[in-house]
Amino acid sequence: MKFLHTRLALRLPLSLSLLLSFCLPVAASAASAPERPNIVLLMGDDHGWDETGYNGHPYLKTPVLDDMARTGLRLDRFYSGGASCSPTRATVMTGRHHHRSGTFAPGWSTRPKEITVAQLMRDAGYATAHFGKWHLGPVNAASPTNPGAMGFDTWLSHDNFFELDPSFSRNGGPPQVIKGESSEIIIAEAIRYMDTARRTGKPFFVVVWFGSPHEPYQALPKDLALYDNLPTTFANRQVKLTSNTTGRNTTRLQRDVLRERFAEITAMDRSIGQLRDHLGTTGLRANTLLWYCGDNGTPQEAVATVPFRAQKGSIYEGGIRVPGLIEWPAKISRPRATDVNAVTSDMLPTLCDLVGRPLPRRPLDGLSLRPLLEGTMTERAAPICFWDDPIARHPGAKPYLDPELQKGTTPLAKLGPDGTATRNFQNFHHHEILPQDYVGSRAIVGNRYKLVVDGTKDSGRELFDLRADPAEKTNVIATHPAEADKLEGVLKAWQRSVLESLTGADYR
Repeated sequence: MKFLHTRLALRLPLSLSLLLSFCLPVAASAASAPERPNIVLLMGDDHGWDETGYNGHPYLKTPVLDDMARTGLRLDRFYSGGASCSPTRATVMTGRHHHRSGTFAPGWSTRPKEITVAQLMRDAGYATAHFGKWHLGPVNAASPTNPGAMGFDTWLSHDNFFELDPSFSRNGGPPQVIKGESSEIIIAEAIRYMDTARRTGKPFFVVVWFGSPHEPYQALPKDLALYDNLPTTFANRQVKLTSNTTGRNTTRLQRDVLRERFAEITAMDRSIGQLRDHLGTTGLRANTLLWYCGDNGTPQEAVATVPFRAQKGSIYEGGIRVPGLIEWPAKISRPRATDVNAVTSDMLPTLCDLVGRPLPRRPLDGLSLRPLLEGTMTERAAPICFWDDPIARHPGAKPYLDPELQKGTTPLAKLGPDGTATRNFQNFHHHEILPQDYVGSRAIVGNRYKLVVDGTKDSGRELFDLRADPAEKTNVIATHPAEADKLEGVLKAWQRSVLESLTGADYR
């Protein structure tokens, strides 16, 4: 049965409640004695949909991801819950749109009262660990939103992104530099943790969030050499990104930038292969669920072969379509590709369903993909809603957490506006809902049509037939006005639900 938050249902007319239920999740099925798989969630940083060999990239070498696509479940219409990093990570952790917890943009933290997938997996008897990029608050011990506070038994993590020879905090301690290629470092740490969990007889839930391929780019010579012969046409464009030397913005030829970016992606791909190989040699691979995705679309400096409209930061397909792969040999024994819409918010309800845990009793925005894994889902039961708020917080809004508790400690190559190499976070109370709170770029994706509202300045409403027009070139709203009106009604009701959550109503 569909789960609808009681408070919201009581406040809405019956017809609107039924309509809104299509944007809320199906409850996890009650499994009497589920087989508990090991679970590993992998996420690339700024890794766009087309930047894999299996999606047809003409130059990139991703043999491991390609092999996963050949042997597992390929999610051809997979979306990041947000158009940038912190927002999408919040959707993975909570199964909820990031605005519900006030995680509006990169550098906005989550809230301590959110219920995370790590907490739910730990309650189900899993050993839990996080490795790599966190970006939902500081990772130091004092932070109420560090990985440990949000459900992880152990963590080796960074407040933000990282390059070669990265600095990490281990379980909230002072930052320490670890020499090496960053993706291989965190995979090696994850492998050690999995071996420890195996010896204790506990299943593991491990989250590995890579720092690659986020700019500024650094790569090993052996990986750079693979891309020495990129087309000279890529050198016709100058792009802006961070200088590894100064930490400030610089301008470079795109061909040189792509060479470094592609090398980072290949190194990340290789590290995933190291993990898969280890799972194989230890006998764990058959019953380990690996789920890989990106956290948003391709950033501006790397847009060269993207087949979709726009880029990172946009709610058009180029900003939110990302690679999606699930591998679980014990349950997905034959390779499949699906064009069913799926999103990072689906991770929490899917995993709860698989391990027999009830869903949190608050509004969620994802649904369980267990039927998709089992081969019985042919289309999505609810549309996916997106919203990029301009962050016009109310005048005088109070910080949700003491600013001292929001200070980061792990350095990164890119300097902040104040010249520091660390990043702080923010989040604010939002006690009432005002008419201006509904503004911002937003979209709703159904099984065929996508409605975009204010996607670009003065764009108004746009309706796209994504099955016929995945590049969003033709606005068909003039010929399908009723479809647009229906989707907009669902979207507006969903926004009301999100804003209710933002006020803290779910925590009462």
